[in-house]
Amino acid sequence: MTLLADLVEASTRAARTASRIGKRDAIAAFLRAVAPDEVEIAVAYLAGETRQGRLGIGIATLAALRGGAAAAAPTLTLSEVDAALARIAATRGKGAAAERSAKLAALFARATRAEQDFLVRLLVGELRQGALEGVMIEAIAAAPGVAVADVRRAAMLAGDLGAVARAALAEGAAGLARFSIEPLRPVLPMLAQPAEDVADALARLGTAALEFKLDGARVQVHKAGGDVRVFTRNGNDVTAAVPEIVDAVRGLPARELVLDGEAIALAPGGAPQPFQVTMRRFGRKLDVDALRAELPLSVFFFDVLRLDGESLVERPARERFAALADALPSGLIVPRLVTRDADAAQAFYAEALTRGHEGVMAKALDAPYEAGSRGAAWLKVKRAHTLDLVVLAAEWGHGRRRGWLSNLHLGARDPAGGFVMLGKTFKGLTDELLEWQTRELLAREIGRDDHTVYVRPELVVEVAFNDVQASPQYPGGLALRFARVKRYRPDKRAEDADTIDTVRAIYAAQPAKTAA
Repeated sequence: MTLLADLVEASTRAARTASRIGKRDAIAAFLRAVAPDEVEIAVAYLAGETRQGRLGIGIATLAALRGGAAAAAPTLTLSEVDAALARIAATRGKGAAAERSAKLAALFARATRAEQDFLVRLLVGELRQGALEGVMIEAIAAAPGVAVADVRRAAMLAGDLGAVARAALAEGAAGLARFSIEPLRPVLPMLAQPAEDVADALARLGTAALEFKLDGARVQVHKAGGDVRVFTRNGNDVTAAVPEIVDAVRGLPARELVLDGEAIALAPGGAPQPFQVTMRRFGRKLDVDALRAELPLSVFFFDVLRLDGESLVERPARERFAALADALPSGLIVPRLVTRDADAAQAFYAEALTRGHEGVMAKALDAPYEAGSRGAAWLKVKRAHTLDLVVLAAEWGHGRRRGWLSNLHLGARDPAGGFVMLGKTFKGLTDELLEWQTRELLAREIGRDDHTVYVRPELVVEVAFNDVQASPQYPGGLALRFARVKRYRPDKRAEDADTIDTVRAIYAAQPAKTAA
């Protein structure tokens, strides 16, 4: 069995190592020594997650436990910690909060001071050893000496990095080769990079497929015989909330399907409803029948990943699009134009905007479906610059905003670990949004000073801005000009946020650079 102390030591080494290769090697060396049955636990903890999710334990309780009794020597194994957390997560009913706290206190009493500190940071989501998914994939490949590309492919198809690590360490490349897309098991969605305009997209892709970019909820729909399941971009099963999507796919002639698309609420005239309206259909507590009558959903698909027993993810996009057209009626497929003509592309883009959509997607015709990847084969063209950023902190408002958290600290994801602050904004916030974000941010508080509440980096906000400027004020050397909140993205996690590399690319592409 593997001691928690050994994982803490590996995490500390990774955190103290600035280089990506150093982090990779520290994690790989530890993974080689982990007991096979504990590999999945180890990978989750090194990535800053527990296998049980949030446990409902407050920060004050955790802080008190860290200052309490501690073991003199390490004895806790990864399996024991995981089992204890599972028991805590399963505690329900009257008096559950006190019982969870008591069980957690018993766990902490068996932990050393260093282990207690690690557990607190793990449970509040504040581990910062830089072991994000990219580094973890490289470390998992380095541990048994397999190709990074093989691990990445398996991780994309499995949606479970721990299971991939276990297979790689136990069986090497042969174990990884067995991962494939399967019905009823969601995979990570392929993502897009921004393009300046349609001319820029065509210049980068050549002849491309242009599609209306719908401002809806990304859905992945699986069919296996009469069983249909609908998953969000995060892999959450929302089948019960969207019966009209289930009905639409169940009636298709194909026996087996995995489809990628967008669910969207349309007004009676066919115009798209605002994103927030569509997302009402995906709330936690639903009166589905009433909501379906009040707010019916439409679904439009743009890709097919599996069809009647055959995986299509490695086939070029043109073949997948042809298969989609054969399997679905045109009314279920997003409007698409294949062209390399700039005038035709601009007219298609203008039509998308006229119909009330965000813009267009431009997709390379020879590219495979790269699940979980934000590659250069998919480009998004919108009316204005937008980025999906993470809220790192918020400042208390003044005047009529007193009592609300208002000025947001915005961060882009750093692929090497953590987040890079790009500035602040309080613009674009309605009273309703101020009230909501104050409640949500305080629930994620990890510290504060006189003016600012610092939070777990979990909430993703879509920010519109004019351009990017050089700025010595922020660590990344860049800041957004005239940033304003467009909307929160409850369908996205912090790891789905745009990276600092994307921001740098936008800055480099600007015709003129403006200093702050």
